[in-house]
Amino acid sequence: MSQPIPGITKIPPSAPGMRIGLFGGSFNPIHDGHRLVMEETLRRLRLDQLWVLVTPGNPLKNNEKLAPLADRVTAARQFLAHPRIRVTGFEAARGFTYTWETVRFLTQSLPGRHFVWIMGADSLADLHRWERWRDIAATVPLAVYVRPGSSRRALASRAATTLDFAQLDESDAPLLASAKTPAWIYLQGRQSSLSSSGIRAAKSQK
Repeated sequence: MSQPIPGITKIPPSAPGMRIGLFGGSFNPIHDGHRLVMEETLRRLRLDQLWVLVTPGNPLKNNEKLAPLADRVTAARQFLAHPRIRVTGFEAARGFTYTWETVRFLTQSLPGRHFVWIMGADSLADLHRWERWRDIAATVPLAVYVRPGSSRRALASRAATTLDFAQLDESDAPLLASAKTPAWIYLQGRQSSLSSSGIRAAKSQK
């Protein structure tokens, strides 16, 4: 387990009964596309808070060019500055690599909270590659937000078809946080074509 970085790896305060979205990622760097998803899910799922979980690294990606955790957490906090959004890198301090570890820990250590895992449609398309992905779906409801060019692949993916029986109608978004798992919803809405990899590539060409 890594040594906690003061302020960077602290778990946000919360209380039983709160509806909390969990939005994980490398955020290398964070951008307006991320903020759009956060604002839309906060509103449509009627969340009390949204926690941005800045990961130490994505096990499915090359992390060689990953900025230091403290830099990414600090940048995200400065970029967002929203009264209901909290940014933390606590997974690194706990030694977590996989999402199933994170959701298991939060649901067990913070009982009474209604957590929802938030992801883009591109992540749903690859969810079957995540370690113990079925356990994730059995632990917390999933909110999937549309991403440009990903809808068809996402909705035809192995995870989507396996969990077809658990999909809620988009109009039931306010009910998702309290739904019995497995439960997931696909949210259409405003979209952004921005990507962290695209931003990094553009900077490298300057």
